[in-house]
Amino acid sequence: MRTLIKTLTATFGLALCASAQAKIIWQDASLTYLNGSEYELGDNDRQVFTFEHTAATSWGDSFLFVDRIESDNGFTETYGELSPRLQVTDWSNDWISGLYVATTWEFGDGFNNYLIGPGIGVKAPGFDYLNFNLYRRSNEFYESNYQLTTTWGLALGPLYYDGFIDWSSASNGHAAEMNFTSQLKYNIAPLVGLGDDKLYVGIEYVFWNNKFGIDGIDERNANLLIKYHF
Repeated sequence: MRTLIKTLTATFGLALCASAQAKIIWQDASLTYLNGSEYELGDNDRQVFTFEHTAATSWGDSFLFVDRIESDNGFTETYGELSPRLQVTDWSNDWISGLYVATTWEFGDGFNNYLIGPGIGVKAPGFDYLNFNLYRRSNEFYESNYQLTTTWGLALGPLYYDGFIDWSSASNGHAAEMNFTSQLKYNIAPLVGLGDDKLYVGIEYVFWNNKFGIDGIDERNANLLIKYHF
């Protein structure tokens, strides 16, 4: 837990420093609890506690998450990503919401990876957001490669569907991998007297081919999800 607190403090501090001179247009923070039994590599049964923060500012946008993984066999791990995007132009039209320089810092217990490349926001009917980023990855444990990341958020009546797809290319010591993770959830806050708050229950499903770039390790994993925005 001390490691998690130190990591949260350091990464959230970096995000605040980056936006200190910027106007915050909107921001959101949440805590998520996941419980699943079909994990690959290590213990099958795990709980994950996630802190997330996202913001739009006058210079672009940012997304931060930190996972604390607790396995039933006693193994623990902390992993996170900080992803600021710098908007390079105010130009937009009916289909494009912005063009960006996209960056990501992936950090965990004993490693750091750094990603940079172009990003684009797309205006799609019904979507709250739809983003595409193409990265050049600088990896700590294997050769550099490329990654295409798609993120989205979509309201489906009383349900909300969001998630990401990461596809990364093969390199020496790393098979091409695809991670399609999404959440389908329902806001029960009005039912439990929380008014305009957001308290979601639902499911997160992970469809991951060649997990961590290991050829033939494919994960199909459904997790119980509880998520509170504050």
